Amino acid sequence: MTTAADTFAEFLATLVETLDESSEERARRLHLSRHHLDRVVSAAGGEPPERMRRRLLLERAAYVLVTTDRPVLDVAIEAGFGSHEAFTRAFTRAYGTAPSRWRHAPTRTQIRAASQVHFHPPGSLRLPTARKVTAMDLLTRMIEHHLWLTGEMLARASRLTDEQLDVPIEVPIGTIDDDMTIRSVLGRLVGQLAQWNAAVEQRRYDWDQERGKSISTLRRELADEGPTFLAQVRTTIEEGRLDDTFVDATCDPVRVFTYGGMVAHVLTFAAVRRLVVLGAFENLGITDLDAGDPMEWVAQPA
Repeated sequence: MTTAADTFAEFLATLVETLDESSEERARRLHLSRHHLDRVVSAAGGEPPERMRRRLLLERAAYVLVTTDRPVLDVAIEAGFGSHEAFTRAFTRAYGTAPSRWRHAPTRTQIRAASQVHFHPPGSLRLPTARKVTAMDLLTRMIEHHLWLTGEMLARASRLTDEQLDVPIEVPIGTIDDDMTIRSVLGRLVGQLAQWNAAVEQRRYDWDQERGKSISTLRRELADEGPTFLAQVRTTIEEGRLDDTFVDATCDPVRVFTYGGMVAHVLTFAAVRRLVVLGAFENLGITDLDAGDPMEWVAQPA
């Protein structure tokens, strides 16, 4: 049996593809009468389907205004308005100022709506989240991003020659490691995970074993140490033990750290090392990872 929620979900999926088409076309695709579709969407989304569509078109227009230099009239026509004046009136009601003024002092592009359905650049819809993302969720996603990006960098490094891997990296801001090369910094990124895994388990760690490893060896070690590190952090977060302390036997003399401090340390210094390697990659013409920014990555579903 099809519920109102099912129909609303199907409507939203269709709306992505038919934002610039008529309400009749959407009703036809859903095999519903225009009246029935209006009633279901209004009940489930808090606004009639055509009003939702017009709002989303305005949100898209606002995005176009702030990201391009296209004339306002072109943006108005693309949004389905027959004139500059009609677009200006609708835009001003929604955003509090005329589109030409808003373009030079933009605010948020989203217009308040009970459904929390909004235009999501470049051409999709953003739906309300099914669950609240906590700070702990974000922390876990940042670690997952670190492990993913380290793996991607190792994959790129596997294409390089030994000479390219071992060329000294000159960093004008100073160094956090001695004798930095692509090989040595990647080795420290993987070794950092192994080191802290050992520290949490109160095992000694052989720092010298990080030196001179092949990329294939580092990839195998990342496959072992990465999931182990992530699992222990997830467990610590779930049990609410980020403030708990442990003895780090990898230090000489031994020291005491909190789990939260350890995670902060890993993410901070890993970010610096990743940028060092990515900068060296750029000098070699490898640019597809850009700066490894986690901003979009952490927003994707796990």
